[in-house]
This record gives sequence, structure tokens and C-alpha cells, in this order.
Amino acid sequence: MTAEIRRAQIVGTGLIGGSIAMALKSLGWHVTGRDKVAENASRALSLGAIDIIGSDLSAEFTFVAVPARAVEEEVRRALDETVGFVTDTGSVKASITAAISDPRFIPGHPMAGSEQDGVNGSDPNIFAGAVWVLTPSSATEDNGLRELQTLLGSIGSDVVTMDAERHDALVAVVSHVPHLTAAAMMCMADDRANDDTPLLRLAAGGFRDMTRIAAGNPQIWLDICQENQLAIVSALDELSKRLGEMREIVAGSDVKNLNQLLSQARRARNNLPARYVRPQDLIEVRVLIPDKKGQIAKITMLAADCDVNVADIEVTHSAEGSQGILVLVVSRNESQRFLTALAGMAYHATVRELA
Repeated sequence: MTAEIRRAQIVGTGLIGGSIAMALKSLGWHVTGRDKVAENASRALSLGAIDIIGSDLSAEFTFVAVPARAVEEEVRRALDETVGFVTDTGSVKASITAAISDPRFIPGHPMAGSEQDGVNGSDPNIFAGAVWVLTPSSATEDNGLRELQTLLGSIGSDVVTMDAERHDALVAVVSHVPHLTAAAMMCMADDRANDDTPLLRLAAGGFRDMTRIAAGNPQIWLDICQENQLAIVSALDELSKRLGEMREIVAGSDVKNLNQLLSQARRARNNLPARYVRPQDLIEVRVLIPDKKGQIAKITMLAADCDVNVADIEVTHSAEGSQGILVLVVSRNESQRFLTALAGMAYHATVRELA
């Protein structure tokens, strides 16, 4: 018996939308796509990123991958036109999460990208090992959240669930301000090169690595800086303060404090978390959950709070009637920390070796 083909819809066939489409097609999904710019959709079709141009009212999932200013309109349209779940890919989450309180809407943000523009730069492997943040609201349906977490995991993403406001504050530090910093460094070098032509010829690996993201599409960042203005300004203020402190240390020839700062930075950089992939590094945590709305979101947010990565997730039925068992696959080294946090929230949890 032939398995039923699963269906998805992509709204916005640019770099991210095209990459999602390609990743889903690699899993055998039928993907419909549309874009306000007809040429973009046509190009996606010619590249094989999508199967057909248009709307799929029966799509299980709709991914809205459009500029920030258009996200709310397109999410509402998808919720009105389709029967499936809807998610977006915008990098600012508080505003859209607050604006749309619908059980079928699951706000999201894939922390992946490229300096390339448009569907021509799309890559089905762009999400492999990349963090994909979900920020469900109190209205989000548990079943949809679980299905999306599983689907994103199947294309290689490291799915993290957290509060929308917290997401915006964190990405300001690790994504938005780094881009603005790279742009500032690139502009400084470019301006200096007007007076000293060889400068850019001296730009070696370190400078090129640091400023690579400055080659991204400026229009996207205009929207991001407006949508996440408060968090970005706060992070810029902190960066300015730290640069001021660094300036004083260098100007004062304070070798001791300079060494401490550089050593701290080196240690932190070397300890950036890497996604585990070996089965022997993983273990199942099985949590008994009541039949109440929001339990999956609550527990996966707790995992994020504890800095515990969830590699896979599923729900099984319990023999205890009105309860279920949430099964989360996590790093063996992080499992005890997670169990302690779960106990503190009065959840009964056990561990089991992977089969």
C-alpha cells in the first residue's frame, strides 16, 4: 500500500523559503509555493525547489518566509485559507506572537542563513545542525507544536522552544548586533581605504570571517532593526560599554586585565556548544504529563531554560488513562540536569536507553 504523500506550502520563495522547500522535497513531501514577486516563484519552480506555483489549501504545514513587515498579513491569510498548521521564519518573535493568538499558529525562527540572496542560494542542508527556535503562545495547540518539532528535527534542525520576548533579547546579542558590528567594521575599512588604497588588500582571514555577514541583504535588516529596536539598542549599549572598557585597558597598557579579557573570550569561544550526533551520546527522558493544553510547550521551554538540547520528541499513551508520556531524546550529559528541573516542577520522569 502506497503511503499518502504529505503536503506543505511555502509563502515566500527566497533563500529561506526555497531551502525549506528543498529540504521537505528531499523527504518526499509535495511542496506548493508562492511569492508576491512572480519571477521568484517561477525561478523556484525551475530549480525544482517547489512542485507547483500557487496555494495548497490542504497543506499540513504552511511556512511563511517573507520580510518582517509582511509576516502578519501572510500568516493570517494562511490561517484563513488552509486547514493545517502555520509557522513563520521571522527573526523577531514578540510582536507576531502577541498579534496572532491562534491554536494553529506556531511562531518560529530558523537560525540559519547565507550572505547569498534569493532562491538561487537555497540549500536543503542549510538547517542541518542549525538551531530552529519556536515561540508558541498560550493558545498554540500541543499536537501542532509536537508535529512541527518532529518535522524540523527530521531536516536536521536543533529545535529549541522558548518565550518570544526572551528570544528577541537573545538574538539581539548573538545575531542582530553582530551583523551591525560587521557592517560598522566594513564601513570603517571602506572609508579608510579611500585614503589608504592598500588597506582592503590587507584584509586577511580574520577580517573576512568577521565581516562575512555584512554581505547580507540590507533590506532585511531595516525591518529587523525596526521590529526589535529596544533589544538591539540595549545590546548595542552594552557592547559600547565593553568596547569603552577595552579602550581604557589598551590605552592604559593594562596587560593583566587585557589578558584576562582575551582569555575569557578565548575560553568562551572554544566552549560554544556543538550539536551532538552520536547515538551513544543520547538518552530518552520519559515524562508523565496530564491531559492539559500547553504541556509540551511548558516542558520544552523548561529544557531550553536548563540549556538542554532536545534531539527528538514524541508523545505516547499511558496506561493511567488521562495521562500521556512525553518522550524527549536529550544528551546523556545533560539528562540529570533536566531530571532535576522536571522534579522541581513536580513532573515524574524516568530515563531509558535508546533502543
